[in-house]
Amino acid sequence: MAPHGDKSDAAEEAMVAEAEKRPISTVLIVIAMQTEALPLVNKFNLTEAPDSVFPKGVPWVRYHGFYKDLQINLVWPGKDESLGVDCVGTVPASLVTYASIQALQPDLIINAGTAGGFKDKGACIGDVYLASDVAYHDRRIPIPVFDLYGVGLRQACSTPTLQNELNLKVGKLSTGNSLDMSPHDEASIVANDATVKDMEGAAVAYVADLLKVPAIFVKAVTDIIDGEKPTAEEFLQNLVAVTAALEEGVTKVIDFINGKSLSDL
Repeated sequence: MAPHGDKSDAAEEAMVAEAEKRPISTVLIVIAMQTEALPLVNKFNLTEAPDSVFPKGVPWVRYHGFYKDLQINLVWPGKDESLGVDCVGTVPASLVTYASIQALQPDLIINAGTAGGFKDKGACIGDVYLASDVAYHDRRIPIPVFDLYGVGLRQACSTPTLQNELNLKVGKLSTGNSLDMSPHDEASIVANDATVKDMEGAAVAYVADLLKVPAIFVKAVTDIIDGEKPTAEEFLQNLVAVTAALEEGVTKVIDFINGKSLSDL
């Protein structure tokens, strides 16, 4: 007789395999900034949920609706109540992702947003990337094994058919809590072999992996990190135009997902 743990593992694997064959019905889009979110809200005709599934007092915002055969929930962490700016970074992203998974039970997470790109890796302003895997570049713990934990490398949900059909660029994503790039961060990003850099992806990946929800990462390039212009200046200059490219890229992904199972991706 097999140990009970083996039975549980086998049953869990069977459930996962079955889930991968079912058509995707509920998609959770996690996004960091209102400027990034609103074009998608308009595109998919989503409405702000009046009865929030989130704890009382948090600034998190949920939009929801139906698009073709999909139920879509788009969440963003809202505005900082004291300063009035978007709650960017890993902590708000991880919290809102966790709460959304618990409340909404999505079949698939799409972490969509803007990102910096490296021209040495072929990135250009307005390019839309699917991340193959994600890691941190600002959690440096120089102790054996803890160093790997700090990097937190995780693979995105495998989507070979989607990548081929939509002809999107694919690259590695590196996440940190600063818009600029210190020499220490740069060394870690190089070690991560990253093409794009953001402030949320690895946090979303951590929570998605923790709760066993497949996740993909769609990132549009607003600024060239190894270019000549200051990052903040270039980011603000291109943000509105690049969110249009992001909306187009996410729409293509959603259209492709509609009617398909995870194993079809």
